[in-house]
Amino acid sequence: MTTSDFAAYIAGLPRILAGAAALLRDAEGRVLLVEPNYRDGWGLPGGTVESDDGESPRQGARRETAEEIGLDVEVGRLLAVDWVQGPGRPPLVAYLYDGGVLGAGDLAAIRLQEEELLSWRLVPRAELDAYLPAALARRVHAALDVLDGRGAGAAELENGHPVG
Repeated sequence: MTTSDFAAYIAGLPRILAGAAALLRDAEGRVLLVEPNYRDGWGLPGGTVESDDGESPRQGARRETAEEIGLDVEVGRLLAVDWVQGPGRPPLVAYLYDGGVLGAGDLAAIRLQEEELLSWRLVPRAELDAYLPAALARRVHAALDVLDGRGAGAAELENGHPVG
C-alpha cells in the first residue's frame, strides 16, 4: 500500500468524536456542575478532546477543567466511558474521570471561562436528574456508583445505560 493509498484509506474511515470531563465533588459529596451559555441545561467541566493535536482523553479532561473553571486538577482514574449516539452529529465517546474532592480553598478559587459559562453550583446526587440531560445524568450516577465501590473498574455505557 502506498502512502497516498493509506491516506485515502484513513480519510474514508468513519469519524467519531471524543469528549472528556472531570467529576468534581465537595466534602459533602455534591457534584460540581457548570451552566453553559451556548445551550440550555447544565453539564460537567469538560469538552472535546483535541486529538488532532495528540491530546489524550485524560489530558483533555484536565485541560478543559482548567480552561472552564480555572482549576488545574490532577485527573484521577477513569470512572465511566459512554458511547453516545445523537441525531445530527457523529457518535461520541465520552470519558469521565475522577476529579477528586475540592476543598473550600479550591471552591473559592473557581474562575469561570466567561466565553462559555454562566455559572457553577454544587448539586446533591438526589437532584442531578433535574439539572442534567438524561444520558449525562445516567453517566454521572454510574460514575458515582464506581466511586462508592459498586462495580469493578470503570462503567461501560451506551447513551448512559450500562452495557453487559
